[in-house]
Amino acid sequence: MPDYSVIDQPPVLKLVFYPRKYYTACPENAFDLVVPVDPDASISCRFYAKDINLPWILYFHGNGEVVSDYDEIATFYNKLGLNLVVADYRGYGASTGSPTFTNLIKDAKTLFTAVKNELSLKGFQQNVWIMGRSLGSISALELAYHHPDKIMGMIIESGFACVVRIMKHLGHLPGEGNLPRLVQECLDMVSKIYTPALIIHGREDDIVPIGEAKDLFEHMGTTRKKLVIIPDAGHNDILFAGFKQYFGAIRKFIANHLDNL
Repeated sequence: MPDYSVIDQPPVLKLVFYPRKYYTACPENAFDLVVPVDPDASISCRFYAKDINLPWILYFHGNGEVVSDYDEIATFYNKLGLNLVVADYRGYGASTGSPTFTNLIKDAKTLFTAVKNELSLKGFQQNVWIMGRSLGSISALELAYHHPDKIMGMIIESGFACVVRIMKHLGHLPGEGNLPRLVQECLDMVSKIYTPALIIHGREDDIVPIGEAKDLFEHMGTTRKKLVIIPDAGHNDILFAGFKQYFGAIRKFIANHLDNL
């Protein structure tokens, strides 16, 4: 298992995480859930529910983003016939506490259980996919590894196998230390992920280079995987630069695996 303590150092965390304390009132078609993750920390999730019988995507957003940023984006998922629940991180949006990499993976497991319980309590469909964008790929990969029998599949957008290489690419890690070991631990975990997987990436991404998507795709243990590269799309414009291809790939991926039930 990846041990992130080697990079959970205050100078590194200050460079990497961009928590933003912003949140909006809950839209009419949505509801919020606050999940305690520690005695002094809780995380806010927002459920964008279109229909009780539709499948769900549990979505972990990118760095610098918050749940409320998805109030309008969620409508695109709803139009595909999907319900969406978006989770924040510690210190982001309406959530409390401070983010670390260790907390990301710890909290993902707590959030997953809380989301599944909430869906059950409200009588919603129990088919759940996991999706991680950029930083959110850490949480998504962790859940795909630990809960392959409880999720339908995984979608990674603008993501990576190990954050160390991204931090190096962005100039946030001047030294080596135990970093090669962490990279190998992440790759080993990815190689043991056998859930169906869709990887979406922009060809012109200069924050998470396209090579990261290809490497993630190659290392995944599952044979039920697809890599979709969107031309002329970067890191932060991928959804709209390749709108039809982006949502078309998600729709087809989920439809295919629902048909296989």
